[in-house]
Amino acid sequence: MNVLIVGLTGGIGSGKSAAATMFGEFGAAVVDTDAIAHELTAPRGAAIAAIREGFGAAMIGADGSLDRGAMRRLVFSDGRAKARLEAILHPLIRAESERRCAAGLAAGAPYAVLVVPLLVESKNYRSRVARVAVVDCAEETQIARVMARNGLTEAEVRRIMAAQVNREERLAAADDVIVNDGDIAALRTQVESLHRRYSDLARKSGSPG
Repeated sequence: MNVLIVGLTGGIGSGKSAAATMFGEFGAAVVDTDAIAHELTAPRGAAIAAIREGFGAAMIGADGSLDRGAMRRLVFSDGRAKARLEAILHPLIRAESERRCAAGLAAGAPYAVLVVPLLVESKNYRSRVARVAVVDCAEETQIARVMARNGLTEAEVRRIMAAQVNREERLAAADDVIVNDGDIAALRTQVESLHRRYSDLARKSGSPG
């Protein structure tokens, strides 16, 4: 079985989700770690009991899901709390993402795309992917997109960006760069080109000898 896994990442507002959707449309198995994290912290999610035990009922909303706002405020102000939360979530996210990648490949996808927003920040992820694809755009474009999408102020967006690695460091980690300063058609052209390349690499990796 082909086992090519591509790590897809990019800063907030870069267009990771749009690129990931296109890879899926072209036939890749797309596994989004953010989506898995949301499932784990939804009502009756697999991480809820451990979060309640580790942080108290105040971090659990009335519907039984993680109170994301309260937890966000806590981890931004307390590095030890952030580490504790990651110790709960990261092993669960990793196990589920590996399961979904394997299932997608077993079902016939030519390769898998593992979408990890903080891939470069999480150094261990590099050992889990054959290639790293970075969706990149100008910082001003990132800010404008997130302000329009999430209703945040420029200062709030810049604060989120400051918590991520800078653009230069992310690009330095890239095997492939998808430039998303243009329109959707330009993005699709680049994704389609990489899809052909990854499909070819997967075929070669699965060939005997």
